[in-house]
Amino acid sequence: MRILYLALKDLAQILRDKKSLLFLVAMPIIFTVFMGFAYGQGNQPQDPRLALAVLNLDADGVAAGELVADLQRSTVVRVEPVDAALSESDLQEQVGRNQFAAALIIPQGFSAAALNGGRPQARLVADTSSADGQNASQAVQAAFIRALSSAEIARLTLDAAQSAGLPAGQFDSDGLVHAAETAWQTPALKVERVAPPAAQESQSNPYTQTSPGMLVQFAVFGLITSANVLVLERQSGALQRLQTTSASGAQIIAGHLLAMFVVVFLQQAILVLFGQFAFGVKYLAQPAALLLVMVCVALWAAALGMLIGVLARGEEQVILYAMAAMFLLSALGGAWFHLEATGGLFARIGGLLPSAQAMTAFQNLIVRGLGFSSVLVPAAVMLAYAGGFFGLALLRLRRS
Repeated sequence: MRILYLALKDLAQILRDKKSLLFLVAMPIIFTVFMGFAYGQGNQPQDPRLALAVLNLDADGVAAGELVADLQRSTVVRVEPVDAALSESDLQEQVGRNQFAAALIIPQGFSAAALNGGRPQARLVADTSSADGQNASQAVQAAFIRALSSAEIARLTLDAAQSAGLPAGQFDSDGLVHAAETAWQTPALKVERVAPPAAQESQSNPYTQTSPGMLVQFAVFGLITSANVLVLERQSGALQRLQTTSASGAQIIAGHLLAMFVVVFLQQAILVLFGQFAFGVKYLAQPAALLLVMVCVALWAAALGMLIGVLARGEEQVILYAMAAMFLLSALGGAWFHLEATGGLFARIGGLLPSAQAMTAFQNLIVRGLGFSSVLVPAAVMLAYAGGFFGLALLRLRRS
């Protein structure tokens, strides 16, 4: 009963503070909308092909024109025409600075050499020790072979017509080259990429990242009001008087923790419903798993808020500690962006945090479409953090 009494007292005190509604409900919703818009704008589809600089000094030649046209149709490289005044050394420097994956230089007379049966030369500048350089080189080599093959077919056709005594005016070398090049464009095998429905939805709906991200972020930031209750009790002497009663330290901590838990859980419930019905985030696809995740998030966040409350000496320190925790856990825990995009040490360190476990659990449900078992490990880690924060808060209270 003491635990329940303390929790109800805290909740009544929190609800009397009208500013708490701003921090607990209005700000998370506003930030979710803003971050979702920003994330969606930054996630606009971009051309994923490798940039290929093309310096075409044989612009009027048919074979050179077909080579460039073939490269423009490539799914691997993206043709970037460059100024004819650039030298080969300039292009090498730009490739070295990764402005381009490779640079192709087509010299004058390239087409004439191809149609006369000669050995047309072209220069490709690329770092073949890198994956991008290798892929760009392969794409250029394939297009080069197709362009020369088309020119050779045109030349052989003209020679055969001349040997047969046909009028030369009936045949157009440019047209023959173009016809042969067109024949190369008919694919023998069509490959289609199919992404899982959940992955497709996550790419088109930025709120699958920002909605749970802001939920996790403000679960920490919203504890400022709750932690202040404990600070005010200590400053007024109410906490010291409570410690002289039969209530144990664990009961005092548990009572305040229960109030914080209720605050965070209700905040989550509002944001989940808002995300589900306003932004189309599929929170309710797995209700039981979602409930488990929400309970675990509320427990570790409330326990962290309890620790902040016993550590802080005043309202200013509560705000400072809560802000520091919010930024650290949000940035490193993947609340602002996918940790998978960072990789390396950053992702490994961030993945250990309770905020990262919360994001993993939420996205297992709403992005990856996984079931109840997918949230068990993140839930266990979050519960371990809750126990650790609770133990530290109790130890600090007993020493104070």
